[in-house]
Amino acid sequence: MSDRRLTPANARVAMQGFASDGQDIVTPTPASVAVPVANLRAQPAGKRDRQLLWGEGFDVLERRDGWAFGVAQRDGYVGYVEETALEPVQTATHLISVRATHLYLTESFKAEEVTSLSFGSRVRVVDERHKFMEIATGDGTETGFVPKAHVRPIERPFSDPVTIAQLFFGTPYLWGGNSAFGIDCSGLTQAGFLACGLACPGDSDMQTELGAAATGGYQRGDLLFWKGHVALCVDHEVLIHANAHHMAVSYEPIARAISRIEAQGDGPVTAHRRL
Repeated sequence: MSDRRLTPANARVAMQGFASDGQDIVTPTPASVAVPVANLRAQPAGKRDRQLLWGEGFDVLERRDGWAFGVAQRDGYVGYVEETALEPVQTATHLISVRATHLYLTESFKAEEVTSLSFGSRVRVVDERHKFMEIATGDGTETGFVPKAHVRPIERPFSDPVTIAQLFFGTPYLWGGNSAFGIDCSGLTQAGFLACGLACPGDSDMQTELGAAATGGYQRGDLLFWKGHVALCVDHEVLIHANAHHMAVSYEPIARAISRIEAQGDGPVTAHRRL
């Protein structure tokens, strides 16, 4: 049975190679996310599967009743977002490289903020000022300003997924979350990997294919999996994970986490992976 999360087809339309009887084959229309965080849902107005961030790409297969059905460019995750969350494609040049920042009306930290942007949001810089970057907003005819120290060119990926995960320390836990305003275990892992230019799927069951099986002691960057959960090893004794026990991104001794998770009825470690 195909995985609906990775199958670009619904009852009416499908991408080439995924169509069955009664479905129209359509060519995706690229769009960009135009809000700080957009929920990617299994069905229109259905439950949240994941979230997309400002500036991320979304390939639209169908627009219907205020919803856009399509595919997240970052990882191929399929679902529905509200049409109002999308805009014509904006080619991003930089990403937000700190846990979160503000978008201002003018190039002053005393100016009125327009919104907040999470780490990993993608922006198109149109001008570099003394302390701010001017970025395109809306349809590209309007602009805003973010602190220069808070952005990084897209072509300069980070090198350590764990360092990125540590930026999120204390972030509230949110099922299906992918932002600095709320994140879950697989969202945290994906944020770290994508920032380092490493492909990474969106859910923990898919992430069990990352790297190769590891044996022996734990190393920085190792992934530990339980049924429905994933954590990153900070070193041979400590891990970091977004978890519902602490309702936040937290550090935890590896041995204690293994014991606690098994004691609460979620079973033993199911996989230990290393890149």
